[in-house]
Amino acid sequence: MKIVAEKNQNVQEQDLNQLLKVRREKLANLIEAGKNPFEITKYDVTAHSMDVKENFEEMNGKEVTVAGRIMSKRVMGKASFCNIQDLKGNIQSYVARDSIGEEAYADFKKYDVGDIVGITGEVFTTKTEEISIHASKVTLLSKSLQILPEKFHGLTNTDIRYRQRYTDLIMNADVKDTFIKRSKIISTIRKYLDGEGFMEVETPMLVANAGGAAARPFETHFNALDEDFKLRISLELYLKRLIVGGLERVYEIGRVFRNEGLDTRHNPEFTLMELYQAYTDYNGMMDLTENMFRYVAQEVLGTTTIVYNGIEMDWGKPFERITMVDAVKKYAGVDFNEINSTEEAKAIAKEKHVEFEDHHTKGDILNLFFEEFVEEHLIQPTFVMDHPIEISPLTKKKPEDPNYVERFELFMNGWEMCNAYSELNDPIDQRERFKAQEALLALGDEEANTTDEDFMYALELGMPPTGGIGYGIDRLCMLLTDSQAIRDVLLFPTMKTLEK
Repeated sequence: MKIVAEKNQNVQEQDLNQLLKVRREKLANLIEAGKNPFEITKYDVTAHSMDVKENFEEMNGKEVTVAGRIMSKRVMGKASFCNIQDLKGNIQSYVARDSIGEEAYADFKKYDVGDIVGITGEVFTTKTEEISIHASKVTLLSKSLQILPEKFHGLTNTDIRYRQRYTDLIMNADVKDTFIKRSKIISTIRKYLDGEGFMEVETPMLVANAGGAAARPFETHFNALDEDFKLRISLELYLKRLIVGGLERVYEIGRVFRNEGLDTRHNPEFTLMELYQAYTDYNGMMDLTENMFRYVAQEVLGTTTIVYNGIEMDWGKPFERITMVDAVKKYAGVDFNEINSTEEAKAIAKEKHVEFEDHHTKGDILNLFFEEFVEEHLIQPTFVMDHPIEISPLTKKKPEDPNYVERFELFMNGWEMCNAYSELNDPIDQRERFKAQEALLALGDEEANTTDEDFMYALELGMPPTGGIGYGIDRLCMLLTDSQAIRDVLLFPTMKTLEK
């Protein structure tokens, strides 16, 4: 069986090589005849496929010019049909020798599936009532020298789909729709924030100190300065500098980089949005987030009811708000208000089989309980508030209980969707927390922060009371497009390089 399979593969490769050779010969013949399609620099398109279909009553009988890729072709003597795919969909064209001329028709018959053409003609319907274009002129705009995947099965190999996203976009209409929606999601977020008086800014990706999050950075060397730099893991510390500088409402949507693992919800480079607003707190951030998510869903999907993997999430209702302590009490049956020391916390962790490390304190263990027992239950939109200070080095303490901070994370579908603080603006407190982070770094925690002296100087100049938040844009896109993996919403996800 193995020998037969190898023979079949060799035959297929020989057939493919012959087809590729024929395409190159066709191009050579076109060039020799003075019809090189690659010399065309411009083509005036007047309509897209769906424009014609959706406005047929108005466009019926009128001349239009469309352009796109030939996805199928049927030659029937003196007349042929082809299907053209463009940005918005596809449309059929009727191409007859008597309409475009004998020489042009002879050329058209030699065109291949995958070639890009422009078609000018009159809109009409066929006997089967399919909206089509009766071509009066066909122009070859680009010759395809490769073979598209078999049309009936499309492109299903996920590894090839991610590596050759361009082929994926050609063959899978739902993939194209996902990325069109992604673009609309981001533009709608910008529209909402701009309407709320926020200003979009850009901050450095290449930094000396990669702070603002608990993550391991990528490192590189900048030859011109002979210095080591890192790729940013967060947008936070530079955006806060702008709040210090008097820009009261700022946001940035950009790539950040974390030297961590790959899975269905993580990619080493991903799109993060952070925003900061002076003179508000984490309650203001909750209100803004709830209103923005609802607005984006309505604008992009036309509804505030999200269906992901068959599960409905109602963004039209007020989002639930619960403290982390109450959430752990609800789902794990452990009340951390009744636990008075780290020793007691470690004892209950052992009893509940929650793994921890020697340096973990009561607050760390509360967070471990939350991750172990609570997250999976948070399907409907839920703000989890008031985190322990140990895991929140950049956040204001709660005045009534300094063991906790004014922080929330929004969860839905069991995922963390965003992370927000009443931002710490006390430079003395901030320096102490940086010291605590550096102590963790000395113990081997590669995700711990180091002191950023320039940021400390900015804080000492004075930062107003500020609310800040970070959103994972890719996860939001996953939810709104019902995509099962982060790679499905990244045009070019990180992949291991294939060996040559």
